[in-house]
Amino acid sequence: MNRRDLFKAIPVLAAATQLHGQSQPKCKLLPGLVGYSFSKQLGEKKMSYEALIRLVSELGLDGLDTTVYWFPEKTDKYFASLRALAYRNAVNLYSIGTGVRFCQPTPELQQATVDQVKQWVQVALKLGASHIRVFAGDVPKGATGAQAIAWAVEVMKRCADVAGAAGIVLGIEDDFGLSTTAEQTLALVKMADSPWVGINLDTGNFPRDGYSKVAMCIPYATGVHFKVEITDENGKEVKADWDRLAGLFASAGYKGYLSLEYEGKEGPETAVPRLAPELRRVTSKYSG
Repeated sequence: MNRRDLFKAIPVLAAATQLHGQSQPKCKLLPGLVGYSFSKQLGEKKMSYEALIRLVSELGLDGLDTTVYWFPEKTDKYFASLRALAYRNAVNLYSIGTGVRFCQPTPELQQATVDQVKQWVQVALKLGASHIRVFAGDVPKGATGAQAIAWAVEVMKRCADVAGAAGIVLGIEDDFGLSTTAEQTLALVKMADSPWVGINLDTGNFPRDGYSKVAMCIPYATGVHFKVEITDENGKEVKADWDRLAGLFASAGYKGYLSLEYEGKEGPETAVPRLAPELRRVTSKYSG
């Protein structure tokens, strides 16, 4: 192409670039699996993370949230082998789920929690993960709610600085204690006031009115544990409508994983393969 032809092509290239920008998806939902789905099997050493990586690949899912409780060892060699195996199977080890609890009543315990996060940041980096699941924690015995929140926020801010320096996001799970409800969890995240802190949004954990509470939290979601059950307006656990849930994430423009966390009565060995095609369907349907 000579110089004159190149200049003629510039408007066409600009239009194509603009069109390409306009065609970008408003949301992008990826199907994943949370390792906790196989908690019993991992705990009893009847399942390994190597086997889970292969299963995720075989089921056509994109990623695995590696709950850290069941790592058989925490060595560089082990993490390197997992990362390599995941790469060979086209599986993203995008998140690690830890038991870190931010609310700690003494300076010593607060520093120990920051040190914990420092250690898990290194593990995340070794696995190639960009997200760490954490907990807000409970109100310590003898403390007030206001004190507990202040302690949690102080530790959260310090941990956010540690994680953010490595480009890793912390997701507080809506689960118990200070983050039982959507309102509590949102308040903590807003008080952290950091781009490195958000919500690890568990769709099945809210005490009542699950759909509306999920919708409240989506703008702050850093990751999602996608459950088979959800609570209705009266707090009764009912079967989740995955189309309705995925539609909420799509409407909010969420980009990230919807990761199946299975905790039902049926064994995960049969339930997860049965549910995987439905998860692939809804993430594909509502992306874009």
